[in-house]
Amino acid sequence: MKKLIFAGILAATGLTATANAQIQKGNWMVGTSLLSSNFGLNTGGGYDIALQPKAAYFVNDNVAVGGYVDLGIKKVTNGSPTDFTYGVGALGRYFLSPGEKGVDNLLHHGRWFLEGNVGIGGRSVENGDSTTGLDFGAGPGYSYFITPNIGLEGLVKYRGRAGFGSEGLNSNITFNVGFSLYFPTSKAKEVANDLK
Repeated sequence: MKKLIFAGILAATGLTATANAQIQKGNWMVGTSLLSSNFGLNTGGGYDIALQPKAAYFVNDNVAVGGYVDLGIKKVTNGSPTDFTYGVGALGRYFLSPGEKGVDNLLHHGRWFLEGNVGIGGRSVENGDSTTGLDFGAGPGYSYFITPNIGLEGLVKYRGRAGFGSEGLNSNITFNVGFSLYFPTSKAKEVANDLK
């Protein structure tokens, strides 16, 4: 019994240490956020799906910089117009250290983070409403490492689009659920070599 408890403590400590190692300088983060998903179950019900693939490189410990692509489609009811969203741009993420400014980990295998993005994007609706211009957003999130290299993520984010078209500005607050893969640059090189 003592061996089993000791093995459990070692495994938990190792996972936490590995999670911290995954967000060190020189590592990569690749993942996606499922911004929203709502499928209507009633007759005439609609759907709302949006994906945001992203990739970032850790330029310092806890600091990642990269890019994102935003693709979305929404239809409220069977007879309503279809709403398309799109965007591409730069993204930054800062992971808070345990105990930093009074922030403690909610769970021992995860990290709080702040994420922001800025780029070019827009929204187009079949009835003619549209906006194309600056795409921006910011918000806090949490990444829970289910393995040393895979993090399940939740993110509450303010998103806005400002520019040209029939709508000058549209914005909303989204709850994003997704995952990210964290790996060192050496592993990325191995995968690239395997693809050749």
